[in-house]
Amino acid sequence: MSDDGRTESARLVTLDALRGFAVMGILAMNIVAFAMPEMAYVSPRAYGGDTAADLVAWGLAFVLVDGKTRGLFSILFGASLILIVDRAEKSGQNPASVHYRRMAWLAIFGLCHFFFLWWGDILFLYAAVGCIAFLFRGWEARRLIRWAAGLFTLGVLLMSLLFGGQLLLASSAGDPGAPLARVEAGEAIRDEYATIDGEVQRELALYRGGYLPILGHRLDDAAAPFAMLVFNLLETLPLMMIGMALFRNGFLTGAWEARAYRRVARRWLPPGLLLTLLVLWLMREARFDYLFSLTAFLAWAQPGRLMMTIGYAALLVLLIKHHAASPWIERVAAAGRAAFSNYLGTSIVMTTIFYGYGLGLFGRVDRAPLYLFVIAAWAVMLLWSKPWLDRFRYGPLEWLWRSLARGAMQPMRKEARPQ
Repeated sequence: MSDDGRTESARLVTLDALRGFAVMGILAMNIVAFAMPEMAYVSPRAYGGDTAADLVAWGLAFVLVDGKTRGLFSILFGASLILIVDRAEKSGQNPASVHYRRMAWLAIFGLCHFFFLWWGDILFLYAAVGCIAFLFRGWEARRLIRWAAGLFTLGVLLMSLLFGGQLLLASSAGDPGAPLARVEAGEAIRDEYATIDGEVQRELALYRGGYLPILGHRLDDAAAPFAMLVFNLLETLPLMMIGMALFRNGFLTGAWEARAYRRVARRWLPPGLLLTLLVLWLMREARFDYLFSLTAFLAWAQPGRLMMTIGYAALLVLLIKHHAASPWIERVAAAGRAAFSNYLGTSIVMTTIFYGYGLGLFGRVDRAPLYLFVIAAWAVMLLWSKPWLDRFRYGPLEWLWRSLARGAMQPMRKEARPQ
């Protein structure tokens, strides 16, 4: 292999291993949403917060995992967008045609995932936002980062105004000195959030039941993927733009010197951690009130999440560079090359374990022991991905996506090497 070939291989291993860590981390984030009512993810008061171990598990997940692995996944999606567009241009293909065919099929996969498997799908979101991110593919790295920072800040401000405004109105309920209209609006908001406990019980009954009622519930909630797009656009688009920039400037491919990655980690990880701990303390002081917790999750925690995501990315690149030739990094990179299959595969496995049409464990496993399921799933990802990719060019769902996007069956099995 030429020097250029070795360089390209190292770049791809770094990206693949980062994606592997991200898809493994996504499950650590999603496990509660697979196994408990939706609001339990946001507030332990809703469900799964009865013991000290539960509260510690919730706090550690909030501080260390929540939003950070999804953020890394979004950043890597932006990087992959640039990689695929560059390859299309070099091979003489129309980059727009290649990209939008891929996004169209990804959107279809995402909608199928939402309706037939699990409500927490992000593939439709990525497909829709990816269509917008493509418009910025020609921008240089600094411009991408400046605009990403501005859009991200706008998103935080809008979420703060939306939920912070509700929080302010809710605080007026019962205040004899407040105007009557404001008191009534505050009482209406309080009444709305008071229904969450009843919704938790309805979710327990639904997901402990059969498949058809769950499917019917999703069909009735068909607007949910589009609502998720609206709520997450000004988080996901900036993250993808950051990924595009960090691919262009070599950060995500391991091209920087080690001291530069250490500097980035020192600059962003400590303040991000402190901000996140502050938000955690505020939520605890508010006794995990539902409206307060939602405001914290969707607005106040965002800056700390972004800082920690960038810090995590720097530390992971350092780790990958230091252990690039190790067998375990090869396995993580293989899990990243099959990230699409691993992501959807975990949805199949976890819904089968927890939903009523499978083992029926929904809401029956305490919060802390849920991470035993995560560790087991990580082991499966690391065990199957590399042997499969030693024999085949793509993961099974990667092959299907590629074949559909190209309109032709792609070669799957690797050619045997001459002895």
